[in-house]
Amino acid sequence: MSETREGLIWPDYENCIANLPNSILKKRGIEPLGKTLPLLDEYLDKDYKNIVVLLLDGMGKAVLEKHLDEDGPFRTHLAGNYKSVFLSTTVAATTSAMSGLQPCEHSWLGWDCYYPEINQNVTVFFNTIQGTDEPAADYNVARMTNPYESVVDRINRAGGKAYDCMPFTPPHPQNFDEICERIEALCREPETKYIYAYWNQPDGLLHRQGSNSQAVREGLRALETRVNKLAEELKDTLLIVTADHGHIDTEYVVLQDYPAICDCLVRMPSLEPRVLNFFVKEDKKECFEKEFLKEFGDRFRLMPMEEAIDRNLFGTGKHHKNFRSMLGDYLAIATGNLTIYFTEERWVSMHGSLTEDEMIIPLIVF
Repeated sequence: MSETREGLIWPDYENCIANLPNSILKKRGIEPLGKTLPLLDEYLDKDYKNIVVLLLDGMGKAVLEKHLDEDGPFRTHLAGNYKSVFLSTTVAATTSAMSGLQPCEHSWLGWDCYYPEINQNVTVFFNTIQGTDEPAADYNVARMTNPYESVVDRINRAGGKAYDCMPFTPPHPQNFDEICERIEALCREPETKYIYAYWNQPDGLLHRQGSNSQAVREGLRALETRVNKLAEELKDTLLIVTADHGHIDTEYVVLQDYPAICDCLVRMPSLEPRVLNFFVKEDKKECFEKEFLKEFGDRFRLMPMEEAIDRNLFGTGKHHKNFRSMLGDYLAIATGNLTIYFTEERWVSMHGSLTEDEMIIPLIVF
């Protein structure tokens, strides 16, 4: 899809992070779940003993260009830029990166999601009721409700060798050095293998310090130096470095400060503060549209949810059975730098929407 009149970057499900793992599957002789990534496919023509995908959370194109030297390792090994998925956020994009599924197919859509099975908004990765520390259930709601098989699991099930390398999977590496050391150790093993690795920076720094901060600059340069050292250590290995989304520094308001809007709602919104979904009382829809557009019409694009689905914003694949019931009646998409918070969190820099800074991500190949 082309850009909108607001200058937003529509997702492209033939050139996004959901395509990358399908290239890996195809290379390993396993039926892809969707289209492959042309930008990566050309590098996979050669047979490597090891293929490693290292995802650095939040390291979008704009952040890269702002803080790293043009002649440094990341930018000289830049194969090209491509897109995140929608929403351009960790829950949706890393699930696509791990599974090869589009958001409409896996239904891991945003930081907070509504699950009709328990009639609650849930903070997905923490499995807590939105805005609280209270467990959402005595089971993991997202994993039980919307399970998916990762590319690592599919390769292993097919008789190949594949590994995760993340802080929240065994052996639980707790810093970036430990992640790199585990990658090195696995790559020394004799068998052909695929490794998917994830690290939560520079996203954490970006959220807290903002995309223009010295802390982000220093943190990103340290990551670049360590990855370059890793690349020099690896033999017969294709090392792919990418991101799940970018970042944009934002201003913010709090939705609860707008009682005329809140009075129209069945429940508080979910997804992300840059892209909010609204369940609206049937007799309040006209009022909701009027009030929201009055307050935010110049900073957000409000569309009926059916329009968002018809535009294939969440993907072009087969919808997960729970997908539509999680979404509600309206979608509000940030077109500028305003964030609308509906929980207690407050950050300097955010992501999730369709601006260039949030959507465009690098593909770096060593």
